[in-house]
Amino acid sequence: MTRAHRRLPLAAAALAALCAPALAQAPAKEPGKEPAKEEASAPQTYESAITNGKGETIGKIMIRDGANSLVMRVTVQAGGLPPGWHGIHFHAVGDCSDTEKFEKSKAHVNHDQSKHGLLNPDGPDEGDLPNVYANADGSVNAEVSSETPLTGEGGLRDGDGSALIVHANEDDHNTQPIGGAGPRIACAVIK
Repeated sequence: MTRAHRRLPLAAAALAALCAPALAQAPAKEPGKEPAKEEASAPQTYESAITNGKGETIGKIMIRDGANSLVMRVTVQAGGLPPGWHGIHFHAVGDCSDTEKFEKSKAHVNHDQSKHGLLNPDGPDEGDLPNVYANADGSVNAEVSSETPLTGEGGLRDGDGSALIVHANEDDHNTQPIGGAGPRIACAVIK
């Protein structure tokens, strides 16, 4: 046997060792089908109309809920709100049927009985959200986030749902019980 013939089996063995990891990889995914892990981690979505004290639709909320945070877009059409800052909160019941005061939505989502306020050392409660600003024409285009989930334990879409409430004034994020945010002037059901 020549030297070249002796090296051929060694070269073939080395090549097989290098290719083995590639051959052991998972099979290619079927076209149009994502792996199960990606399906499970896809954000959940939810959309609902915002109504004012007259029961008129003035805008909408669009919620995307991922593994670590919920992101909500709040859009209100021109003339929908008084210009300026407005407190917004998640309330415990998904009922906006009493349009004069929106009191059927009850108090904030607050499973662990925390104090109100994003700036409160004993808070925040699960319903606390940053303020939104209505432009001079009364329109709003805002995006806020929350650790409160859409579904699952402590989720907004529980048995009786929840509501996004828009208040007449801004929230100071500290004063009890609602940061001076004032009357409830708009509502969106989350069920």
